[in-house]
Amino acid sequence: MAEILKVEGLSKQFTKKNLFGSKTSVVKAVENVTFTLHDDEVLVIAGESGSGKSTIAKLILQAIIPDSGKVIFNGEEVTDNADSIKKIRMNCQMVHQDPYDSINPRMRVRDIVSEPLEIHNVGDATERKKIVLDALREVKLEPSEEIANKYPHMLSGGQRQRVVLARALVLRPKIIIADEPVSMLDVSIRAEILDLMKNIQKKNNISFIYITHDLATARYFGQEIIILYLGKIMESGSINKVLLEPRHPYTQALIDAISEPDPSNLYKEKVIRINEPLDIDFYSGCRFRARCPYAIEKCENVPSLETHDGRNVACFVDITK
Repeated sequence: MAEILKVEGLSKQFTKKNLFGSKTSVVKAVENVTFTLHDDEVLVIAGESGSGKSTIAKLILQAIIPDSGKVIFNGEEVTDNADSIKKIRMNCQMVHQDPYDSINPRMRVRDIVSEPLEIHNVGDATERKKIVLDALREVKLEPSEEIANKYPHMLSGGQRQRVVLARALVLRPKIIIADEPVSMLDVSIRAEILDLMKNIQKKNNISFIYITHDLATARYFGQEIIILYLGKIMESGSINKVLLEPRHPYTQALIDAISEPDPSNLYKEKVIRINEPLDIDFYSGCRFRARCPYAIEKCENVPSLETHDGRNVACFVDITK
C-alpha cells in the first residue's frame, strides 16, 4: 500500500498558569511522535484521556501549530500557509466525539452537510444539493429529502453522528480522522455506526485514523495501532499482535481494564496491572514508570522505540517472560 500521510517527530507543549499567573508549568502534550498511514488503512491511536490523541489530530489539520516535527501528506509537507492548509483540510476531514457539539444547532441538515462544499467552492447550488442528498443516503439517513430539512435537535444522537459522517464525506477526502466517534452513543447504536464506517472506508477507499480509548472497538475496526501515554508512543504495530500479545505494561493495563461479557465474571475481582502514581517527575525517564509495576532503575532513562517480534515497543522490561 502507498504511503498517504507521514508524521515525523511531532511535538507540542502547552504552558499552564495558575489563577493569578504567578506560577507556570509546562505540559508536554505530544512528544516526538512518528507514524505512517497508508492508502485504504485504518490506524488506531489509543490511550487514556489526556494522552495527546486529539492533539495529534489537531496538529495534522494545522488547527494548532506544532513546536517541531513534520506532517507530510502525499509527499508534500503541510505548513501553516493558506494553500497548504486548504489542501490538507480538503483531503482530511474530522469526525468529532460529540455530534451535537460539532454542528450548528441553528442550521438545517442540508446546510450543515453542504458547508464544506461552499467553503471550498465545489459545484453550484444544484450540484451541491445532489451531493448532499447522495451523502445522506450513503450514511443511511432516509428519506434524505425529509432529513435534509430537519434541525439537529429533531434527530437522535445516532442520526446526528451520521450527519457528521455525511459532512465529512461530501468532499470525498482521502483521510477521515474519527475522534471517539461512538463513545457518546448507546451500545446498540455503536455497532451500527462502526459497521457504517467500515462500509464507507471500503467503498470509498478512505484511510481512517480512529482515535479511541476503547480497545474492543479498536480491534473490530482497526488494522494498525499506536498506544499513546502522556504524549509518547509506548507500543505500535499490527492490532492483533499488539492487543493479543502485548509487550508494554501500559498496553497490558489497558487490556486488563476491558470488561469481559461473561456472567461468571460478575463477582470476580478485576486485577489491573498498574500502580498508584508515584510523586516523581514523569517527564524524566520513561513516562509510565510512575505507575508501572515492573519499573526498574534503568527506567530513569528514556526508552527508545525498538522493534520486537513485529512491533515497536518503548520499554526496558520484557513482560512476556
